[in-house]
Amino acid sequence: MKTRLIIDGNAVYEIDEECEACLRGRKLFLEEEKQKEKVKEKEQNKEEQK
Repeated sequence: MKTRLIIDGNAVYEIDEECEACLRGRKLFLEEEKQKEKVKEKEQNKEEQK
């Protein structure tokens, strides 16, 4: 397991890099899904205007 330590004053944080990578991938997936929804909405609006 890869970890990274971040020292901020008296606080120390241990970051699990594998978990962080998984969360980033999930965030990208959700952003792509939102983009797809926007495109579909635009297409539907164009069809409704015709």
